[in-house]
Amino acid sequence: MVESRKRAVVLLSGGMDSCVCAALAARDFHPAALHISYGQRTEERERKAFLEICDRLGIRDRLLAKNHALRAIGGSALTDTSIAVPEPHAIGREIPVTYVPFRNAHFISVAVSWAEVLGAGKIYIGAVEQDSSGYPDCRPAYYDAFNQVIRAGTKEGNIEIVTPLIALRKHQIVRLGLELGAPFDLTWSCYSREDRACGVCDSCVLRLRGFHEAGAADPISYVGNTTAAVASLS
Repeated sequence: MVESRKRAVVLLSGGMDSCVCAALAARDFHPAALHISYGQRTEERERKAFLEICDRLGIRDRLLAKNHALRAIGGSALTDTSIAVPEPHAIGREIPVTYVPFRNAHFISVAVSWAEVLGAGKIYIGAVEQDSSGYPDCRPAYYDAFNQVIRAGTKEGNIEIVTPLIALRKHQIVRLGLELGAPFDLTWSCYSREDRACGVCDSCVLRLRGFHEAGAADPISYVGNTTAAVASLS
């Protein structure tokens, strides 16, 4: 029975990478899903995706938290509406304005606190270094360092962040998700819209290219010509 499995916390934004992580956690552990809203443009749509993914995967233990600091700090196109969400032009070559300064540290801190209370030994996060926008908090060295902090700063020192997708390309993540039965149809990746995905932001284009290279159809709907968006990264 799933109740007899060891516990794990999974950070579930509602995007495709975190959804695959949640499917992995649900396969191997008794998972608890954490979603953090931080005043991002697509906050409501991401929360909806989180709840629906949890329902589909049978994850009963859920924590929805709010971080007001990141919106107040600003400095990112995701949290400051005066900064436009850019269309992709050089993904991975420079850190774009969609980077939320040190965001994952805030998220992981909440996950570690909850893991201590639950007695969970693993924290799953869908960080990806390959085929990403080049965010510095998605690098392996970042999580190696954070695991040292956790060992030094928690009661038992036995909680570990795991990043099963970090070295995968997007098309590999798509294929893994399809093998696991991850509910991609419920996910939301778009940085700017909540009705239909824009198809032109970094996140949409990377997602579209991943499905294209995996030879699979993306099950969500987009605005405009997605073929041109994928071609822009080839």
